[in-house]
Amino acid sequence: MVIVILIAAVVVLSRLNHVSRVGNLPLMVIALPFSAVGFVVARRQPKNAIGWIFFGVAACFLLIAVGRDYSGIDYRVHHGLFPVGWLALSLTDLWTPAFLLMGLPMLLFPAGRLPSSRWRWSLWVYLVADGFETAIALAGGLSIGLGRHVHIDLTGMPTNNIGGFLGVLGNVANVCALISLAFAVTWIIRLLASYRSARGDRRQQLKWLMAGGALTFISVAVGASAVLPNGPTPSGIGPQLLSFLIVFGFLGLPFGLAAGILKYRLYDVDRLISRTVSYAIVTGLLVGVYVGLVTVATRVLPFSSPLGVAASTLAAAALFTPLRRQVQRLVDRRFNRARYDAEATVSAFAQRVRDDVELSTVSAEFVRAVQTSVEPAHIALWLRPTG
Repeated sequence: MVIVILIAAVVVLSRLNHVSRVGNLPLMVIALPFSAVGFVVARRQPKNAIGWIFFGVAACFLLIAVGRDYSGIDYRVHHGLFPVGWLALSLTDLWTPAFLLMGLPMLLFPAGRLPSSRWRWSLWVYLVADGFETAIALAGGLSIGLGRHVHIDLTGMPTNNIGGFLGVLGNVANVCALISLAFAVTWIIRLLASYRSARGDRRQQLKWLMAGGALTFISVAVGASAVLPNGPTPSGIGPQLLSFLIVFGFLGLPFGLAAGILKYRLYDVDRLISRTVSYAIVTGLLVGVYVGLVTVATRVLPFSSPLGVAASTLAAAALFTPLRRQVQRLVDRRFNRARYDAEATVSAFAQRVRDDVELSTVSAEFVRAVQTSVEPAHIALWLRPTG
């Protein structure tokens, strides 16, 4: 109910504050999937704390959007005449708590509880550090809102500097945030280390988690490397498109966690990873081939630009299918070994029984192929009597 009220508040305030309508869209894109995944996990497994943590993450992002919109309307349009504007300003600095909450599932995955009692102290240190950082962030916003001169930028964020005792506590809060980040990295390393010894469903759950986490990490890393050199406020359609791609890549983590927790289509993760890797490799190769052919056709050979581009496009399109098949076979050997082995077993079985007419030989080869492919606990072959 709280999430629904916050979503409604964001929609209403965004319509009133036209400046931040686009700026709040990434926050909504992040908050809605987190709240949906949290709802599903909490409904299926009410005792699993990860579902409620997802609700907390969604609430933080929605509160940031509410604070930004209300601050913009109050201080930029009505010059601070609205009530509780100081409270809205404090909500705009909930970024760190929102991101730090995402570290908790790394410790509690997948059952929503501690893996053992020896990790209890790290959880308490993490929560205390996160709580202190959150309190200082809220206090900083309150001090700005209760001041005489409040400056708000176009996104609804305050631009006032915090000094004095709160400024010193802000530095301490930054240290607490780094401590929490160090613990989160430690928990991730623990999960990665446990993958080698994991078997069965546990191994597939970790694969889903690592696949979603890798997608999030790659999108954030690529976005940061592309945006930071251009300054904090790049302009143009390119940076905006890149920011939305980062946001959508950021959603890999909650969906990977949800698939691992709920055990939904666990054993499809190998196929998903192999397809993603193969298409990424094929796309990179085709882009390289296309650029190379265009360069050769237009600069080395005596072709006109339109003709060279058309020929290069046709060549890249013709290479797509055979290149994809070859790359897919190579990738399956590494990331989808079960499918690769099963196909190899079926192919070998068909080759062996192609020229055999003995029923006993065919039956024995069939039983051996099934045993090798799926390794059942028991297998029996029934043949319908003839005549």
